[in-house]
Amino acid sequence: MILSNLIDYETLRVIWWVLLGVLLIGFAMTDGFDMGTAALMPFIGKTDMERRQVINTVGPVWEGNQVWFILGGGAIFAAWPPLYAVSFSGFYLAMFLILAALILRPVSFKYRSKREGTRWRSTFDWCLFVGGAVPALIFGVAVGNVLKGVPFDLTPDLIPLYPGNFILKLLFLLNPFALLTGIVSLTMLLTHGAAWVSFKADGVVAMRARAIGSVTGVIFLVGYALAGIWLAIGIPAYHLAAPVVTDGPSNPLWSEVTRGGSWLAAYGERPWIIIAPILAFAGMGLAVLGLRAGREGSTLLFSKLAIFGAISSVGLTMFPFILPSSLNPTASLTVWDASSSHLTLFIMLVATVIFLPIILLYTAWVYKVLWGKVTVEDVAKNSETVY
Repeated sequence: MILSNLIDYETLRVIWWVLLGVLLIGFAMTDGFDMGTAALMPFIGKTDMERRQVINTVGPVWEGNQVWFILGGGAIFAAWPPLYAVSFSGFYLAMFLILAALILRPVSFKYRSKREGTRWRSTFDWCLFVGGAVPALIFGVAVGNVLKGVPFDLTPDLIPLYPGNFILKLLFLLNPFALLTGIVSLTMLLTHGAAWVSFKADGVVAMRARAIGSVTGVIFLVGYALAGIWLAIGIPAYHLAAPVVTDGPSNPLWSEVTRGGSWLAAYGERPWIIIAPILAFAGMGLAVLGLRAGREGSTLLFSKLAIFGAISSVGLTMFPFILPSSLNPTASLTVWDASSSHLTLFIMLVATVIFLPIILLYTAWVYKVLWGKVTVEDVAKNSETVY
């Protein structure tokens, strides 16, 4: 208890807001290329052996990459319980679709090559496509809805309330702006997957990946720019009324929130955050040029830079809001009123300081051990032991 006072509550809340962003970005950078590769596989692999080559570029690492997804979900549950409760209540069917797709993907990895039949393998190939494309799309749709505001209210006991049934909730999520952000997310991860395949594969598979990735990268750039313009002129922003208590109890209903103006006003208040969208545009632009030029390592790094910039731009633009409410702005969740207790955040921070470096070191070691390209010859030679 005494040690927890070494860091004040306000600072701990900001630290965990940053750590949540780090975990989400880590997930997008790692499992993101798994999803992108799976979604691209039916189009860049024309023969069975080529498709096995694509699968085995991610085969040894996809399970480890999903650790970031688990860590992100765990961090939301433990550090931001109101966010966990409200978001899962409103996005229930969307979360179910993501979970079903994420389950479908490993099942397809494991069973695809167990039988020789063309129909058997083709079925699992398209299951892999669904398992990669659907989460990439829905994650982006969720981000679009968060920027617009989610239609929920809170009772005095902080129980989330949503109008309509499960089907209406899902249909509400599929609004034009959210579909645009979904396309931005999908094309971002498709380009990232193409950069990964270009880095890990060779021959015609890598060439096809570079051709498709250079197109999806351009679509991302256009979509990201359109989303920014739409956000500037068509999506009202949320504002905390002063004075704001940044170290008080976590009760969103104790804050006063207004709505109006533009989200992009944040760039006038905090000009330094412009670096995030600049990194998104520059990273993806350089990734597209790298794919067209046939560069490998630098292209993958640039696609990661684009992911970092794109996700960071959302968080920095919305700060301190985490989940705004379009139904009752006062119920909106912010960094200052949606966290766990001071002691809980401190204990979690100590555990993170100990274990996150271990995870990073182990991940780096795994990638070092598995360094090198996957070729058709490798797959044919080890046909019984690879995917």
